[in-house]
Amino acid sequence: MENPYEVFQKELPELADKFNELVEAQISLEGLDPKTKQLINIAIQTANRNPQGVKMHAAMAKKIGTTRVGITRDEVKGAVALNLHLSRPETVLECLCSF
Repeated sequence: MENPYEVFQKELPELADKFNELVEAQISLEGLDPKTKQLINIAIQTANRNPQGVKMHAAMAKKIGTTRVGITRDEVKGAVALNLHLSRPETVLECLCSF
């Protein structure tokens, strides 16, 4: 299965560049630390029934783990599990299996 983000970059490079600028602007907003931002993104991806997004943000969170803020697998699981009462149980289980 192709990575949807890579397809986006390849097929629509100008739009992808603008999208990346938006993402960078969001990342640079103050108020939340990088770890919290990734956990929120994981919860949002779960709520949107997007296991690929959970996998992507979990991988990004691991990169954060190489810095002082760190992120644990339990924290990722917790962000996914927050959706159990909002999403179908199958969605949560699928997202748990994605990372």
